[in-house]
Amino acid sequence: MKNVVYLFILLTGTSTLFGQDTLSTLSQTPPAQAGSSVNGISFKRAFIDYKSPNAGSLSNFGSFREFNSGFEVGYLRNFTDNLRLYIPARIGVFSVNDQSENITFGELDAQLQYRFNSKKGTLRPYLLLGAGVNTENLDTFNVQLPMGAGLDVKIARSTYINFQAEFRLSLSDQRNNNQFSVGFIHYFGKGAAKKEEKAVSEAKDSDGDGIPDDLDLCPNKPGLKQFAGCPDTDGDGIEDPNDLCPEIPGVKALRGCPDSDGDGVPDKDDDCPNLAGTKLNRGCPSTDTDNDGVIDDLDECPTVAGSPSARGCPDKDGDGVADRVDKCPNVAGKSKNGCPDTDGDGVDDGEDRCPNTFGPASNRGCPEIKQEDKEVLNIAMRDVQFQHNSATLTNDSYRILDQISQILRNYPEYKIEISGHTDNTGSADFNKRLSEQRARACRDYLISKGLAWARVSSRGFGQSRPIATNETQQGRATNRRVEFKLYLD
Repeated sequence: MKNVVYLFILLTGTSTLFGQDTLSTLSQTPPAQAGSSVNGISFKRAFIDYKSPNAGSLSNFGSFREFNSGFEVGYLRNFTDNLRLYIPARIGVFSVNDQSENITFGELDAQLQYRFNSKKGTLRPYLLLGAGVNTENLDTFNVQLPMGAGLDVKIARSTYINFQAEFRLSLSDQRNNNQFSVGFIHYFGKGAAKKEEKAVSEAKDSDGDGIPDDLDLCPNKPGLKQFAGCPDTDGDGIEDPNDLCPEIPGVKALRGCPDSDGDGVPDKDDDCPNLAGTKLNRGCPSTDTDNDGVIDDLDECPTVAGSPSARGCPDKDGDGVADRVDKCPNVAGKSKNGCPDTDGDGVDDGEDRCPNTFGPASNRGCPEIKQEDKEVLNIAMRDVQFQHNSATLTNDSYRILDQISQILRNYPEYKIEISGHTDNTGSADFNKRLSEQRARACRDYLISKGLAWARVSSRGFGQSRPIATNETQQGRATNRRVEFKLYLD
């Protein structure tokens, strides 16, 4: 009784799935259409599950490692683009439960498959219903009714990868099963070619050149197949959209334009179309009036013999800069002005305050003082100290003076000015002498470290240049200082 109920449900589902329109369409398919159906074959690997449907539990469903396996070969015939008949033959093994032994089986089905989407699509899902006979060890037979779904994935003109899942209702007890398969489908025969030719012939062709609009690069102008539907009016082998001279035969190198004198300049741009010339002279022959090896087209001094490196102008020092713009015409130089630039900083040696040391033009070709070196000079103003009312340096002062000595070695083009200052305690004359003596003491120490005396100068300003108030002890301490300033002549 249970199998009868299952059969009734299956038949009801068949009617619902395909509907009266689909079945009517199939029955009314004219002979000509049936004759153009496409035939195909399939090869698949099957994965078989008898345990889940017969155990009354889904606990084993999806556990592919416990599934049995089989192989399938099938025949397909398309009645319409959407409806096809599939006849698979399958062999394999199965077990009903974990305790039972494997049973060898064979199956032969007849399935109707309804495919969705267009035949031009890459993905074509489908539903299936059918009936089949199953034999176990060639001893017993039972009827099974498959139902399920599948997917065709197009990988070539007539070839698909196929995925299918089906539940098979058996009219025998303990034989319901799930089957999953994956494999290939390939269509063959004249039907496929005829359908494709029919589709091409029915495609829109606005210009009537035999190439459908969706493939025609020039759909509104009759053209040639080798140019994807575009014309070649002058017949020079270059389609009109890419031909700069579409009505006059030309050469491919000049994009379809003619070149009568063969000088590489198209006639439309050639001032001398029948006389070979140069591109620089718009197709006319070039001359060298001054005979310096530089044609007049390129010669910036065409009437005076010069050097090719100076574009045909005189260059006495041979540095590639014409004498008329060379600021040092008698001395070869690397700069754009033709003058020497020893350190290569872009500032001519004649204008470079530091010709042997790289530096920016904004600093007259000398290196800029680094920020950390500036900090040392600022700290020195505070840290260089003397004995009370004396020009004798304290021991801690020598460390900072040694740092200043190294800075001067790092910037050999710079000089340093040392200026001494005091607070307003005592007489102005005494303070001025004291400030001079203290500045000189710093100068003498730096000279003793090997610096040229011409690079170090000292002055004393006494109490005349305070930088803080002399009304407080802290202010007076700030005013008692020695300043160090680097400068360029």
